[in-house]
Amino acid sequence: MIVVMGATGATGNALLHSLLALGHPVRALTRTPHLPIPGMTGAHQPPVEVQYADATDPHSLRTAFKGASQLFLAMANSPAQVELETRVIDIAAHAGIGHIVKVSAPAAEPDSPVAISRGHHAVEEHLRASGLAHTILRPYAFMQNLLRLAPTLAQGVILGTTGDAPCNHIDCRDIGDVAAAALTSPGIAGGTYTLTGPEAISYPELATRLTTLSGHQVRYLDLTPDELRNHLVHNAHMPMWLADHVTEIQQLAISRPETPTTTVIDILGRPPRTLDAFLHEHPTPFRRQGPA
Repeated sequence: MIVVMGATGATGNALLHSLLALGHPVRALTRTPHLPIPGMTGAHQPPVEVQYADATDPHSLRTAFKGASQLFLAMANSPAQVELETRVIDIAAHAGIGHIVKVSAPAAEPDSPVAISRGHHAVEEHLRASGLAHTILRPYAFMQNLLRLAPTLAQGVILGTTGDAPCNHIDCRDIGDVAAAALTSPGIAGGTYTLTGPEAISYPELATRLTTLSGHQVRYLDLTPDELRNHLVHNAHMPMWLADHVTEIQQLAISRPETPTTTVIDILGRPPRTLDAFLHEHPTPFRRQGPA
């Protein structure tokens, strides 16, 4: 039995689909078991076992991990992430889980300029010290997160602080497929993998592609880090820690130029999904509202 934390999130849900396609039994954990899990139906064989679990509730984790052999650990970034994920690891070890696949982040280093990445490094170190078999996935920015650009795209603009620096993106479905391989193929388990799509593109280039897709002019407006942070807090209503995170990872793309890896094709034997394919699959959020 494979337990999937974050079953309603982008990567966890993608993994569910990947494991079900392989015919593997899955226990999907969610804080809202009374709500349907996206894309899941009663027709799936084997059926998905849905169970309540909350990382802040140790008892729910002990119950959810009972009888499982492997765990997929993916949690939303937050100031409490290190505390919650290390707790999950400890409870999983005590419950007899033998292998954990953890979603981490690029630049997961003790002195990373990105605070969230420093936290991921701390969790990785805790996982290594646990003695459990483990696989670490370090994906770059999710293509699915680009859907959050819709409010500013309605104004015909993308805001950022990356200049002309190329940025890696990856489709969450590719992360799910790699995670499934790590959970079902012994030859893949145990590694640390940096995951990207097939190309790194700048935000100005993204604006050009969105202009072509939408038929409306989209331009990239490059801000200073302070300007972007202030916009995210006051206009996008982000909490300060998240605005700091977005600003830090965009600045990292300048200080550490991003290039694609071959990890997805090396593991899966097929190339990762392209950004253009993703944009054409989800055209509506990128279409400007109102007159051209």
